[in-house]
Formats: sequence, C-alpha cells, structure tokens
Amino acid sequence: MPTAQRARHGGDLVVESLTALGASTVFGLPGQHALGAFDALRRSGLTYVGLRVENNAGFAADAFARVTGTVAPLLVSTGPGALMTLAALQESAAASAPVLAIGSQVPTAGLGGGRKGYLHELVDQKASFRDIVKSVHTVRTASQIPSAVAAAWASALEAPAGPVWLEIPQDVLLAPVSVPPVTSLRAEPRPLPPRPELTAEAARLLSAAERPVILAGGGVVRAGARQELRALAEALDAPVTTTFGGKGAFPWDHPLSLQSWLEDAHTTEFLEDADVLLVVGSGLGELSSNYHTFRPRGRLVQIEADLGKLESNHPALGIHADAREALAALAEAVTPCPPGTAAKAAAGLLTRVRERIDAQGLELEQRVLGAVRDALPDDSPSFWDMTILSYWAWSAFDPRAGALHSAQGAGGLGYGFPAALGAAAADPGRPVLAVSGDGGAMYSIAELATAHQYRLPVTWLIVDDGGYGILREYMTDTFGEATATELSRPDFVTLAESFGVPAVRTTPERLRADLAGALAAPGPSVVVLPALLRMFAPTHLDRFADGGPGDGPGPDQGCSEPDPDQG
Repeated sequence: MPTAQRARHGGDLVVESLTALGASTVFGLPGQHALGAFDALRRSGLTYVGLRVENNAGFAADAFARVTGTVAPLLVSTGPGALMTLAALQESAAASAPVLAIGSQVPTAGLGGGRKGYLHELVDQKASFRDIVKSVHTVRTASQIPSAVAAAWASALEAPAGPVWLEIPQDVLLAPVSVPPVTSLRAEPRPLPPRPELTAEAARLLSAAERPVILAGGGVVRAGARQELRALAEALDAPVTTTFGGKGAFPWDHPLSLQSWLEDAHTTEFLEDADVLLVVGSGLGELSSNYHTFRPRGRLVQIEADLGKLESNHPALGIHADAREALAALAEAVTPCPPGTAAKAAAGLLTRVRERIDAQGLELEQRVLGAVRDALPDDSPSFWDMTILSYWAWSAFDPRAGALHSAQGAGGLGYGFPAALGAAAADPGRPVLAVSGDGGAMYSIAELATAHQYRLPVTWLIVDDGGYGILREYMTDTFGEATATELSRPDFVTLAESFGVPAVRTTPERLRADLAGALAAPGPSVVVLPALLRMFAPTHLDRFADGGPGDGPGPDQGCSEPDPDQG
C-alpha cells in the first residue's frame, strides 16, 4: 500500500507527540514489538540515529540531553532490549540527564503477569526501571499516548532532571487510529524557586562570613547558572571550587578559582576551614568529599534541586531549589564585599596542590593530558570513560568553552565513545572527543559502525595499557598483585580501519599533532596511544593518621579584613 494511503496507527501518535513537544532526534534500536513506532519514524521529520547496542544508544541519548539541555528520546524494544538500557539510564539518573526512554511491551493481554508466553515477556517489565528512573508510565490504549508522552517529557525536565520510562504494548503501537494528527502538546515542568526566608538567611550568613567559600556541583552546569555563580562569587570575594560533574561552572583561570582538585587534602582542608561554605548543586557524595573525609568546621549552606541529596551527608541550611534561581536571588541579596585576600588564598592553595603533584614523578601523565588539551578546540565537548587519563582530567583538565562529561555519576564502563556520538548528532559541525582505555573501549567497539554510517565527527582516543589500568593499581596497592585485570585486545588501528574509520597509532611525543589532525578531519577517527599511565597518590587514606587536618587556606579573606592594597 502506498505510504500516502496507509492508515495511521499508535506508533504515529508516539512520533507526532514527540515532534509536537520539540524533539528533533531519536536514538534507539528496533525490535519486534516496537516496529510500529519505527515504521512511524520513517514517515516523520525526526532524525533517527541507530546504534548497535541498546546500552550505547542510552549513552548517546544521555549526551544529547546534556549538550542540548532538552529531552532526548530513546526508543527500544521489549525485554532484552529494554533491560540493556538500565546501565545507561542509571548514569542519566546520576547525572540528571533528561532521557525519555520509550520501550515497547508484549500485547496488552500479557500485561499484569498474565504469562501468555509472548516473546520477550517479563512478569513486570516496568519494575526493573522503578529504582533507576524518575517516573514510570504505561499506556494501554492508543488514545492515552499523547498525554502519556507529554507527562513523561515534563517529568524528565522537571528539576532535578533525569530519565523516565514509558512503555507501550505492541498491539497498541499497531492499532489503527482515526483521530487527527497530534499538532500541539504542552509539557511544562514546574519551577523550583528558593523560599525567600531561606534566601535571606543564607545571604545574611554569607555576608557576615570572614572566609566564605563556594563548592559548585553539576547542578550549576545543568541549570545554566554560570553567570549567576560568578556574580555571587565576585560579590562575596569567595573562592570557588567545582566538583568533577561541575567542571566548567566557574572559569578555570579566574583569580578566585580553586579549580577541581577535590581528591586532594589541601583542597579538603581549605573547604573545611571556611566559616561559611556554600554548596550548590552537589550532594557532597563520595568523590566530592574526598571519599567522605571532609569534616566542615563552619556553617554549611546547601542549594540542591534533588530533595534526597539535601543534607544527606552533612547538616546545613538546606535550600531545595533550582541552582540558577537560588544563585540569582543570593547575588541580589548579599552585601557586596570589596576584593581582599581571597585571590591570594586561592593561588596559595593551587601552589600547594601543584607542589604535591610535581613531587610524584608524573611528568608523562601531565604531558599526555596537556597534549589532549592543546589539540582539542576550545569549544569542543569531550566525553571520558572510566580510565586513568579520565581521572586525571576530573582534577586537572580545563574544559575552556567546551564541556567535560564523564560517567562518574554511576561509574560504569563504556560511556565515552557512544556518548560522544550522541553529542556529535546534536551538532555535526563541531568535532567531539571521546577518551577510553582499552578495556572500556571494548564495550563500544560495535559503535564504530554507527560512527561510520552517520559520518559523525568524533575522534576516539584509546589509551591502550593492556588491561583495566585503574583496577590494576587498586589491587596492587591493596593486595600486592592484581587479578583479572590483564586483557587480550585487538589491534585497534586495524580494527577501526576495517569499519572504514581512519586510525593512527601514536606516541606521547606525537599525540598533540596526531590528535589535532584527527579532530580537524571530517567524519570519525581513532587515535591509539599505547601507554602505561599512573594515578597521583591519594590523600584520603591517611588524612587523619596524624590526628587531624593540616594547613588551611591561610589568611582570612573575608570582608572583615580587606586587603590594604585593595582599599
């Protein structure tokens, strides 16, 4: 039957609803029960990017959501296809990425544990998602589809943003519909403003502080609150450090920047010595608290959109609010402080951190990371898998005008390359960098076919150290030797070329030039760096071995003792 005469079905309502809500791109992988939705995709104006593994499709949608700030639809099939997305959705939940995962279901007769014996049948498929996503939505008739899609879309966007799960039975997707095409849908997330009495109290505490310090987390980046953060920091003359998820929230080279050396005792002590510490968009979890060794001695003010994270680790004046609205309100309410010794204290901290790192003989690691930074265009985003070079980047990489994204929220392997593909799909005119170790790279090798098929401008740097490098270090340090960390792996250059993707094997000396050349070339590319990198020494294991923290940030930096040179 010609397309023009074909009857519309439930799948068309899905696609029309997504289009009406503003979707432009759908990621996914087809399956038998979802074919009605994929058939509708063919007749729509939506761009489809099909990956080879559902988990990787989830990572791609996650990155698309991060770089665009809007909902990324993910379309998969029932049972195995749906369950394969769980690790990616866990990362989206940890990173507050608004992914709308739409999965098919067995026919409605099999819902509710009917056990009809359908292919891919689960007793309760949606139960697998409840502990991961923000909300779960089930459709039982075609007429419910537009409203269910709109409700799921709004849920994904509402602060704190995050993934949602919507499932639609096969027979509903295939059911003929006679209603007019969906042309208008509303999905407006509720705002989350700060309560004015809490803003007033926080402003009073910060204005009276002698040593105010700000810790900015990923919530600042997600809320688009960079300008508001900078305005508040400059008004208070308060140093700012960012979490790994908050990198880019504050200019790296600003005089008040403490950068993001959170796995360093000097930074931990600086934060502890603040008489008022403002924590914005962070729950002060394991990585943001130097593995829970952070012990504040002053007052904490915490702004957090995720109610479950508010005061979850330390007592605070808790403000349940969107970071942008709260920071803007605080910037207006605080009493401005003239520049004092805060910049000097920040520079002193960074000097102590640098001296500690430089004393460890890690020139190779710093040279490699520097080569990556030099080769990457300033406005290009980068996506980092869980590998030693990424752990260096968390602390030491300046994202400049681009953004650094990693899987440090959930901590699973295989994120970097498929996520970079999702970001490239959002903006095919800008090169994107992915960084993986050889172990993590094996999770996403199949997506070289995706990169080639869609000609996505992603350069994939694979640091080949012959195994799970960071686990090798952890086990050797703890047990004296490593087990199950050494890996047989392919010739990554030859393998990439077999997919039609240009590849080169490089050295630390040639890395900058090879990486820059790959990033400047159209389409995908692979750069392989055989190198055994090491991590800098941890500081959390013996922070309190001598009875307590050591040196703090130095001189008071607050308004009570202004720098004489600054008047």
